[in-house]
Amino acid sequence: MIVPMKKVTVVVQTADKEDMLKQLRKLGVLHIYDEKVKSVKGEELEKEYNAYKSVLDSLTERLPKKKSEAPASEKLDKRALIANKKKLAQLLEKSKELKDQISKDSQLIDQIVGWGDFDPEAVRKLKREGIELHFYTMSAKEFAKVESEIEYISLDPIGKLVAFAVIGSPLDQSIPAMKLELPELGISQLQERIARSQKEQATIEAEITTNTKFISSYERHLSILESDLRFEGIKSQMEGGEQLSYVSGFMPEPKSDAFTQAAKKNSWGYLIEEPADDELPPTLIKYPKGVGIIKPLFDILGTVPNYREGEVSTWFLMFFTLFFAMIIGDAGYGCIFLGVTIGLHAKTRKASDGVRLLYVLSLATIIWGTISGTWFGSDAIVQNTFLKYLVYQPITEQNNIMQFCFILGTIQLSLAEVISISRKVKAKDITAIAEVGWLMDVLTLYFIVLSLVISTECDYNKAFTVIGIGFVLVVLFGSQEKGKSFGKGILAGVAGLFTTFLDTISCFSNLMSYIRLFAVGMATVAIAQSFNSMASGVIDSLGKKGIIVAILILALGHGLNLMMGLLSVFVHGVRLNLLEFSGQIGMEWSGIAYEPFEETVKLK
Repeated sequence: MIVPMKKVTVVVQTADKEDMLKQLRKLGVLHIYDEKVKSVKGEELEKEYNAYKSVLDSLTERLPKKKSEAPASEKLDKRALIANKKKLAQLLEKSKELKDQISKDSQLIDQIVGWGDFDPEAVRKLKREGIELHFYTMSAKEFAKVESEIEYISLDPIGKLVAFAVIGSPLDQSIPAMKLELPELGISQLQERIARSQKEQATIEAEITTNTKFISSYERHLSILESDLRFEGIKSQMEGGEQLSYVSGFMPEPKSDAFTQAAKKNSWGYLIEEPADDELPPTLIKYPKGVGIIKPLFDILGTVPNYREGEVSTWFLMFFTLFFAMIIGDAGYGCIFLGVTIGLHAKTRKASDGVRLLYVLSLATIIWGTISGTWFGSDAIVQNTFLKYLVYQPITEQNNIMQFCFILGTIQLSLAEVISISRKVKAKDITAIAEVGWLMDVLTLYFIVLSLVISTECDYNKAFTVIGIGFVLVVLFGSQEKGKSFGKGILAGVAGLFTTFLDTISCFSNLMSYIRLFAVGMATVAIAQSFNSMASGVIDSLGKKGIIVAILILALGHGLNLMMGLLSVFVHGVRLNLLEFSGQIGMEWSGIAYEPFEETVKLK
């Protein structure tokens, strides 16, 4: 369930606001929206944070890939850390300058390599003595046109281009020749400078790398700066005057007693009230027992239900688990997932929510693959073992699987409508009758979809009559609002008649979209069978010599298929929950996660 929130306003004397915020942060119950009010101190903290973050990122990039090769962590006190950051910032800047210089010199060598290794200073010396040389290249065709018009010194050709030098004035711009801009140094001199720069850069890089042992000190300092930044941001946005200042936020209702005790202890003035209708409190979800394992998926997706939308984590977990099993569809792949999960569990030595979710998804996939008779896309594995006795034959029929997909869709979309009806009845909202109309449409569309896809019998006259009744209920009651007369609600519904018609079409397409569970599952099996056939063909052609090649084909093929299956889970399995199901309820997942203003790092 979504934990009820209270709006809290805390009032103190302006002179005490900093101390109040420190105590409020220590209490850690109030969610305060950061309005990004700028302040001089805030900008200084942000500048300092960015400087330390830049150094930390550079150190992290230089960590060895193998953790066993990483240096032992060492701590720096604040004064030593400041000095270390200053030194590293200088070294990093110097390293960047050297890298840029090496790049420029290398590009310059590429540009002049055709001219050979000459000393540009000798050319400049000639100029000082009154002999000015200009170097050009042209295509042989263009050069033939102007050769008689210019005085030049012929040079060795550069590739297919004619190279030459003129003495005195440069060529007229109308002549299509490419002039060589005299470089500062020659090729050998540039190469020497590159070698020196590389040597110096290697020394600097080695010195920077030795400082990776201080990464934990930088991470801790950044955590402190993050905390200070948020503190300063909230302090800057506090309203009031010279005498009094106040700050507002939201607090979970169960935390009210802890807050009031702290307020009395610190002599704060405060007001606790219900959030206004135009305010958006943060969302804190208290998951039912066993359902919290879905949280890691929500974190990956970055989805949070709106405070007033309600919470559907139980249904989301149930349907997502089934969708995952159907899309992956192979018990062999389920066993691979299970093995990986056991490995993660053993490595972390803790059954986190993510690990427990993987256990559930792996077992569900194994069960589905077992009853549908799918093990690595191989019929031989099933037919030649006891696994053939575990197959549920009806579900192996194509039409039965498609019908099962539509049954799932009808159940999920109908459940969405039941949830909507229940919420609106509790809120004494008359638009609950419109949701009854939508429920009638969903249930009736199921029979129409079956008729269209797998040619079952359907009485279209009765079906469209029921859909029509549902449509009328939506038009009459879907636009009713509190404070508006019933007649005006009907007029609004009639005005949105075309939109309601489009929504009905959308409801039909939503139900049809559940066929993707069948299509993607079948595709996974077909791809697995194709790779099995390829491997079998190699063995038939090459005999024992082809076993290694066949194993590689199977490993790469099934590995690719498995990865594509996981991608399909996010594209299709998640979509059915976040769009079709949630959309039918009216959920937009527009919430803001509850993140209280609290101490994120302990200070000594």
